Amino acid sequence: MFSPRDGSIGGARATGDPGKPLSQVVIQADCFVSGAGARSWAIDCDPEPIGRWRFGHPGHDMSLGKRFLRHPVVQRALGRLAASYLRLVQRTNRFAIQAGGTPTGRVDAWMDARTPLIAGMWHGQHIMMPFMRRPSDRVATIISRNADGNINTIALERLGVRVIRASGARGRSRATDVRAKGGAEGLRAMLRALRDGESVAFSADVPKLSRRCDAGILTLARLSGRPIVPAAVVTSRHLRFRSWDRACLGLPFGRGAIVLGDPIYVPRDSAGEAFESLRRFVESEMDRVHARAYAMVGRADRAALYRAASPAAASAPVGDAA
Repeated sequence: MFSPRDGSIGGARATGDPGKPLSQVVIQADCFVSGAGARSWAIDCDPEPIGRWRFGHPGHDMSLGKRFLRHPVVQRALGRLAASYLRLVQRTNRFAIQAGGTPTGRVDAWMDARTPLIAGMWHGQHIMMPFMRRPSDRVATIISRNADGNINTIALERLGVRVIRASGARGRSRATDVRAKGGAEGLRAMLRALRDGESVAFSADVPKLSRRCDAGILTLARLSGRPIVPAAVVTSRHLRFRSWDRACLGLPFGRGAIVLGDPIYVPRDSAGEAFESLRRFVESEMDRVHARAYAMVGRADRAALYRAASPAAASAPVGDAA
C-alpha cells in the first residue's frame, strides 16, 4: 500500500523532489522476473481527464485505450465486426467493374489470363481491397507484424484473403536494421505466393508519403515476372479520415466501382533510369485508375488533392531496384 509518510508503495520507493507535483513522481521497484534486474516503472499522474492517464515502462508508455484495443479478445471481436461491415458494404452497393479496355462481359476471362497478378493500390484505398476478389481467386497480402495490424489481419482472413505478416524495409538499411530483414522475408514470401499461383495485393506508396509509388512493387514484379495491375475500389458514399493517406471507408447503399488498369511488366534487367521511368509510369497509372473509378460513381478523387510531395521529392527516385 502507498504510505504518505515516506512515499513508499509496498517494496517500492518513490523518488523525486518533495515539492514537485505528483505528476512528476517516479516509482522505482526491485522487480526480479526470470532473472531480470531492477527496473524503473513510471506512473504519469497527469491531472488531465482519466482517459489520458498512462501506465507503463518509461519510453514505452501506452494509453489505456491502446492497451484495451490491443487485447487479443478485443482485437478478435473488432476484426470480425470489420469483416461483417465490409460484407454489408459489398452487398448493398451496385458495383461496376472495368478491366483495361475489356468489355464488361469479358472481365473474368481478362483476369484469368493475367493471374497470378500483383494488384497495386494507393494506401488509404486499401480498406475495400477484398471486394476485388472473386470467390475462386487465391489472394495474399502483406501486413506488418506490429499489434496494430492484428485487426486488419483477422478481418482480411475472414474475407478469404491470406495474410503474410512481415515488417517493411523501405527506407531502411538492409544490413543493420532488423525490420529490414523482415521486409526481405516479406518479399520472399510474396515471391513464393506468386510462384504458387496466388495473386498478391498491397498498397504501393511510400510510407507516410501519400500516392508516391515505392520501388518495392516494381522489384516484386521484376523478380517474379508477373504483371503489376493498378487497381482501385471506391464507393459513391464513403467516409474520408484525416489520416496521412486520407483513408477512405465505404458506406452501404450506394454505387461502387472496381477498376483494373492494363498490366505492367518489369523486365528482369531493368535498372537505373529505365527502372525509374517504369516507377513513374506505374504511379501515373495508379492515379489514372483511381480517377476513373471515382468518375464512374460520380465523385471526385479528393484524396489526390492532398499530395504532400515537394517538387524536389517528386523528381527524385524512390526506393531502390535491388
